[in-house]
Amino acid sequence: MKPFAKSWMALLLAGFLLVTLSSVAHAATLSQESLPGNEVCLACHQKPGQVLTMDNGEQLYITILPEEYGKSIHAKSGVACAMCHSDMFGYPHPAKDFSSLRAYRKQYQNTCKVCHADKYELDSVHRRAFESGNELAPTCIDCHNPHTQAQVKDEQGNLIPEELGKSPEVCSKCHFGVYQEYEQSVHGKAAKAGNPDVPVCITCHGLHVVEEPHTAQFRLASPKMCGECHSDPEIMGKYGLSTDVYNTYVADFHGSTVTLFERLSPDQQTNKAVCYDCHGVHNIGDVDDPVVGLGMKQNMLKACQKCHPDATENFPDSWMSHYRPDREKYPLVYYVNLFYKIFIPLVLGGMAVFVASDVYHRVRRALNRRKPAEPAQPATEPQEKPETSETAQESGKEE
Repeated sequence: MKPFAKSWMALLLAGFLLVTLSSVAHAATLSQESLPGNEVCLACHQKPGQVLTMDNGEQLYITILPEEYGKSIHAKSGVACAMCHSDMFGYPHPAKDFSSLRAYRKQYQNTCKVCHADKYELDSVHRRAFESGNELAPTCIDCHNPHTQAQVKDEQGNLIPEELGKSPEVCSKCHFGVYQEYEQSVHGKAAKAGNPDVPVCITCHGLHVVEEPHTAQFRLASPKMCGECHSDPEIMGKYGLSTDVYNTYVADFHGSTVTLFERLSPDQQTNKAVCYDCHGVHNIGDVDDPVVGLGMKQNMLKACQKCHPDATENFPDSWMSHYRPDREKYPLVYYVNLFYKIFIPLVLGGMAVFVASDVYHRVRRALNRRKPAEPAQPATEPQEKPETSETAQESGKEE
């Protein structure tokens, strides 16, 4: 092909692409500008008693109250109804056949992904269950009602306490049995009373990265999770609780072993006790509760016997309840510890001095043996003095 013909074909192709892209951009702008306003949708959908019936007889309540939607994060962010319901233009709306409410919610899962891809793509036990075909796995709108969902984080990215406190009720839709246990626990009662300091579901399990709680990794990491609150002086100081809970746990045999497993073999199960083995998981009670509180010796014994079935009545007496020994609490243990803190360094220090001096003298003797011996002087006979006149006279006198 001639170079002239090739250049004309290239120009024609470039022109075609330019016209096509311009048309697409214009169509996108036009469709964005032509979206009906929310007031158009709400003119019908604010009417009470509107429902959409599924093929299996289930009904979806589709009445949207303007005052409730106006408080939602979507309304405040300028999200138009038609941005999510992009296939509902015109009236009457195109017919939609859904076999069930679950089928309806699964379809809108992909709609949420358009804006919230960073959360949608996070790995969690819920997402893995959904992708495996589990019909009971929650979708986005099972937890977040798109028409009433309020803002959950402040400008600094922290969860708003009021929204944080609502999470147990959201989780109870699927985990009702667990919620009933939590509701009666010391944490649940305080949360229901509006206390922002106590943990709720998402405090321990997370939001969009919910982990499988039955794995070895979750079990081994759980003491640190509890320690985040129970080592916080500001929170614990309000209720007169010890902040040494985590440190005293790690210092004893149970905690030391669990810490080593977490560091060296995070996938290996261990039978050493973690916090919830003694205190419970969702049914944590007050320590002074006569039925379940570990402040009662008989309850403590029952907890110990889960792992130590032969434990006798005095077995719990060795436990110091997460307190460091001092002069007021456990004075005998405190003074024994103090004695050994002084005695052991003195013994080891004395032994070190003894060993060092012994090594020094041994080395010195060895070096002395290696020195070359001085050459011996040859034996010589005494020389006779030359005889003089004085010596001759002296010898004559002697005769």
